[in-house]
Amino acid sequence: MPQFFSNKRLILLLVGMIFLVALISFSLRDRNHASMPEQLIKDVVGLGQSFFSKPTQYVTGVFNNVESLLNTYDENKRLKARLEDYASLQADVNDLENENQKLRDIVDKEENLRAYDPVQATVIARNPDQWEEKLIIDKGELQGIKVNMAVMTSQGLIGKVILTTPYTSTIELLSTQNPNYRVSAVISDKEEIFGLIEGYDEKRKELILKRIDSDFDVKKGQKVTTSGLGGIFPKGILIGEVTEVTTDDYGLTKLAYIKPAANFSILDHVIISKRSMSTIDGTDGENTERDLTEGAGDGS
Repeated sequence: MPQFFSNKRLILLLVGMIFLVALISFSLRDRNHASMPEQLIKDVVGLGQSFFSKPTQYVTGVFNNVESLLNTYDENKRLKARLEDYASLQADVNDLENENQKLRDIVDKEENLRAYDPVQATVIARNPDQWEEKLIIDKGELQGIKVNMAVMTSQGLIGKVILTTPYTSTIELLSTQNPNYRVSAVISDKEEIFGLIEGYDEKRKELILKRIDSDFDVKKGQKVTTSGLGGIFPKGILIGEVTEVTTDDYGLTKLAYIKPAANFSILDHVIISKRSMSTIDGTDGENTERDLTEGAGDGS
């Protein structure tokens, strides 16, 4: 009898193993739908996971919210500090704007020295007797062009208007030998160094910048632009580059030779700076008629 029960247990164990292997094989097959037992097991396991995961997610969310609140608090403090700095900076800007306006009121200067309306024009002729000095463009009084308006190219300053007709204008170049032709110029580096373009060296093909204070250190390669102080040429127009610095005949001031930025011999298209500024007394150059739109402080 004991041997029978022992054999029975062995038979049940073998049957169980066979059944388990059959279930495993069945579950490993490629199927589109789960069997009923599998569905039951999956649903029970999923319900249990949901039961435990929701409280866990809630607790985790609480901690995350607390951390976010702490981060938001710190960020808010930083932003408030930056807003205070911004308010201080804005106050400084407002003070500077008010001070600037007061200074403009003091010197009675309402217009920006750099401001002008560019008028495009084409060169239609050059004076055959003075090839390097004068040219004629196809814009005149009907386009608002007036005597003493500055003329430039995309490279730099070339001259100014000296005569107008309804449809044309005559331009006198910086290379002129007119002794009264002057341009208020400035060399901008760490500090502004002012001077006057007076004359053109025909042999060197360079402009001459005179009346430079001897205390200033002018170096080769520095850029020279219009200062805007003479009343004709807007501020900031490139004139050229310093090639050599020396002293004048009396040794009291310095003079510099300036290589022009623009090519005076090849001029097809030019730009006229159309401005409306108050007339000046012409102390930087020879006196001109008071009814001119531009003052004559920059030249002839």
